[in-house]
Amino acid sequence: MQKPTMLPATMTEMWATMGSTIASFMFLWAIIRQYCPYELRRFLEKYTHRLTGFFYPYIRISFHEYTGDRLKRSEAYAAVEAYLSANSSKSAKRLKAEMGKDSSNLVLSMDEHERVTDEFRGAKVWWMSSKVASQTTRSMAYYPEQEKRLYKLTFHNKYRDVITEAYLEHVVKEGKEIRVRNRQRKLYTNSPGYKWPSYKQTMWSHIVFEHPATFETMAMEPEKKREIIEDLLTFSKSKDFYAKIGKAWKRGYLLYGPPGTGKSTMIAAMANLLNYDVYDLELTAVKDNTELRKLLIETTSKSIIVIEDIDCSLDLTGQRKKKTEKSSDDENEKLNKEIAKKEAKEEGSGSKVTLSGLLNFIDGLWSACGGERLIVFTTNYVEKLDPALIRRGRMDKHIELSYCSFEGFKVLAKNYLDFEMHPMFDAVERLMGETKITPADVAENLMPKSPTDDAEKCISSLIQALEEAKEEAAKKKDEDVQETTVEDAVDQSH
Repeated sequence: MQKPTMLPATMTEMWATMGSTIASFMFLWAIIRQYCPYELRRFLEKYTHRLTGFFYPYIRISFHEYTGDRLKRSEAYAAVEAYLSANSSKSAKRLKAEMGKDSSNLVLSMDEHERVTDEFRGAKVWWMSSKVASQTTRSMAYYPEQEKRLYKLTFHNKYRDVITEAYLEHVVKEGKEIRVRNRQRKLYTNSPGYKWPSYKQTMWSHIVFEHPATFETMAMEPEKKREIIEDLLTFSKSKDFYAKIGKAWKRGYLLYGPPGTGKSTMIAAMANLLNYDVYDLELTAVKDNTELRKLLIETTSKSIIVIEDIDCSLDLTGQRKKKTEKSSDDENEKLNKEIAKKEAKEEGSGSKVTLSGLLNFIDGLWSACGGERLIVFTTNYVEKLDPALIRRGRMDKHIELSYCSFEGFKVLAKNYLDFEMHPMFDAVERLMGETKITPADVAENLMPKSPTDDAEKCISSLIQALEEAKEEAAKKKDEDVQETTVEDAVDQSH
């Protein structure tokens, strides 16, 4: 009968002794921290960690938010944060909601001191969000130091090779892809060099890219549209292929055709399809070839570099021909001298970008920095461009955007009027086969101008525009025939 009463007494004494021992240890540790020199404490901690390392079977890896330069956030930390926010943090009970730096959506991540588990190839790992107080005192720092955040990865020693060689690579890769999917795409433009302030970190300024154009809404033949989409998607998935053949991961597109045929809309659709940023490069604002290279270096991967109206941006056509031509005529020499003087006066303010510099920009050594880029030229007059500029290898794919076809009209009718078929479509098809009209003109006629405009009124407006274009084309053709007849008569009289 006495044994049951002795057990609680023994347990009570044991807990009392343990509590007293812990209290004594805590008191002793407080005295050591208070009076023991910092150097001695660091020495003891150093060898204590080494001693416990022989018996502790787990390994810990830390990912600090800021490493080295406090102004630059660690790419590894950002990748881990994105990976955990989309994967492991689904099981976390305490989450932190923040607005992403390049995103308009809320981003959920683990709160401080939260712990979650993950599994990779049979290896179980633990992630913990933590923070460390800065050692720098506020009185000595120019800016008040904040607590430094970090992620801690813990795993068993037997999985060391799997984690360090495969799992970390998987985390960083997945994290970067998640950041790209969630990022807010941007439209960049370059400013003239003399306007760059000394504190500016980049040569590009940007706004949020929100153009709604897609290939589904473009007025284009379905087969041609499908061909372009497949080409773009194949390029975006060909990193290993480009590395195997020894080429930089980039591709050039030349968009040409009359004004109003959708060249700028095509660029926006390409960016929306691939989720790329757009860099609208204004060549006339670039001082020289060196500045052009600096702009190229500052572009990121997964981007489209656009030079619109390349034939009008700079006088890049015919430069080689001008160098080889020689004039023995005194009048021409005098004219050349006057032109040279004029160019010398404008030298300080004009751009010195040359055809050679632009060619090196497209496919020279500097073009290999970064990867996954599209370089797009647009022009209304492809025949004016230097053949070296648009040859295969520089502008790999030439896309002609011509006048609106009946298939393109049906896409626009669906977009603007929500009609796929209408009795008046037959008249439109007949007139489109007899005259030319741009997609921009078709869209303008199909757009309702007032709340009372219905589908029939818009289609009637288009039919009227097509008939007027047909009459104007016939009139111009008659005038050309008359001019040709007069010229032939004059030639025969001589």
